[in-house]
Amino acid sequence: MSLRVLAFEFLFCWHREAGIPLFFYHQWIFVDSSGPEWYKEASNTRKSTEMVEPVLMGHAPAKVDEKGRLKIPSNFRKLIEEQHGSECFITSTDGERALIYPMPVWYSFHGRLSKVPSTSMAKAKLLEKVNYFGHTGTIDAQGRVLIPTILRNVAGITEDVVVMGHTDHLEVWNGEKIQQRMTEAPMSADDWKELELHGV
Repeated sequence: MSLRVLAFEFLFCWHREAGIPLFFYHQWIFVDSSGPEWYKEASNTRKSTEMVEPVLMGHAPAKVDEKGRLKIPSNFRKLIEEQHGSECFITSTDGERALIYPMPVWYSFHGRLSKVPSTSMAKAKLLEKVNYFGHTGTIDAQGRVLIPTILRNVAGITEDVVVMGHTDHLEVWNGEKIQQRMTEAPMSADDWKELELHGV
């Protein structure tokens, strides 16, 4: 009889200034085994690794200059440019925050949306919102991207803001608004139950 032991390890990339994780991956690592095959396994130093693609996560403070250009935090910028390039679509679905989608991610979302029947009122409303607030942009050599004027005015995205990772895109919040949201919309027991149904 042979017994094989594996260890599960999380590896994080941390934001130096904010002290929070921005992305992570995990891996299974062969540790030890017992039984007739022990010496063979040990001598071969077997290792099993499962990689998870890094995602945008955590938050970081940022600045919007007088011309409306957001300085994207360096670790967010690095991950976006490495995975998707510098072209983006900047928009909002509610006027409360800015959403920065790497262009390939936005095209993928738009492709899924195109499968919704044209008679759908929900689709029409969503397209009205994202097109009203949205425009294309490019992350420049200094890591800046222009936030649409109307979105800066409506959402209060000026000067000091908070940038949050949202798996495959970024959210940009007015600092006071996100603090208020954290206070007024806490996670409820029903929220956790819903997530548990999805295996979270």
